[in-house]
Amino acid sequence: MTYQDAGTGMVRDPRHGKTFDSCLASLHLHASRLLHDDSLKPEDRFAGLLLLLYAQWPAAISRLTVDHIEETNGAVRIRLGAVPVELPAPVAELALQQVAIRRSHAVPGRTDARRLFSGGQPGRPISAWAMGERLHKLGIRLAEARSTALFQLATELPAAVLARTLGIDITVKWQRAAAETGAPTPPTSAKG
Repeated sequence: MTYQDAGTGMVRDPRHGKTFDSCLASLHLHASRLLHDDSLKPEDRFAGLLLLLYAQWPAAISRLTVDHIEETNGAVRIRLGAVPVELPAPVAELALQQVAIRRSHAVPGRTDARRLFSGGQPGRPISAWAMGERLHKLGIRLAEARSTALFQLATELPAAVLARTLGIDITVKWQRAAAETGAPTPPTSAKG
């Protein structure tokens, strides 16, 4: 949990002393890398973006199936909660690529190809631990990234909307804390 430093007014995370601004800058750097670095595995890029942009834990990411991705009328949506979220173009491309890869591995009578992220053993989904390790190898600090993403989202959307769209349990105190700190909006990027 974060707190506001009485002396400086900066929002800090007591686990590592970073300010919200520095955590947000780190989140944006990681997200930009995952959006644009084609040398990384597409499935790792997509999984990392789900954490960085939509505050999804590795356990939730590992449970996703191809049925969670919908494409209608040129829009790509992901169902993380009760209400699907429309994905921006670069993330949508990664999502559709992952769906295509998983569907190409479909074998009649086996259900593992329905999972967006397969495990190391045939027929087994990836574990939450293994998904977390993959994201950690990309340099993403899981708890810090999720807290920062969730905190930023809470400054932009009502708590009830977050809960319905992201399938997460969010309390009003997150939103109040975000509003009280005047957490900044993300910087815009020329790369889109």
